[in-house]
Amino acid sequence: MNAYINFFVAIWLKFFFLLTPFFVMSVFLSMTQEIAPRERRRLALKVTVAVLAACFTLFFFGNHLFSLFGITIDSFRIGAGALLFLSAVQMVQGDAAVAPGERQGDISVVPLAIPVTVGPATTGALLVMGAELQGAWQTVVGCAALAAAVLCVGMLLASAASVEHVIGKRGITILSKLTGLMLAALAAQIIFTGIKSFLALK
Repeated sequence: MNAYINFFVAIWLKFFFLLTPFFVMSVFLSMTQEIAPRERRRLALKVTVAVLAACFTLFFFGNHLFSLFGITIDSFRIGAGALLFLSAVQMVQGDAAVAPGERQGDISVVPLAIPVTVGPATTGALLVMGAELQGAWQTVVGCAALAAAVLCVGMLLASAASVEHVIGKRGITILSKLTGLMLAALAAQIIFTGIKSFLALK
């Protein structure tokens, strides 16, 4: 049982930081400044559902995509890790901000779910992490961890105003930068795993 719990927690943490929750919350707040709290919570729910759909599609699509294009998972690890590392650097430097602009129509799917929460780097990492799971129990635990991570992000969005009131905008910015550091470490691990596996085949 401990093995299942440890595996769940490890995968959950990876997915949670991969979704860059505090950066997403910052963008969510900036784009929903003029709407009522009740509508903001409803929008947070719609974003959560959209992110769940996008993540699970990518999570299960990885192996089929690699087979279709003849791409090895190791080469995709290196490419996705490099892209994720660049995103992490931008987040740490504070260059990953999204201009709020004018709110036109429903923003739950575009841009909040895609590409703010599930961007190109997150897409690549989800494809790799889904393809890495082996066996039925790893797949089930991985799905549960992914769902839990997305739901945690959704709860953060639903309570975004309260969180901002407690820690302030500067606190959210600091947490976003710390998330960027965790993403950089995750990206490095993905790249190193890809290189190690690729060299082992030589």
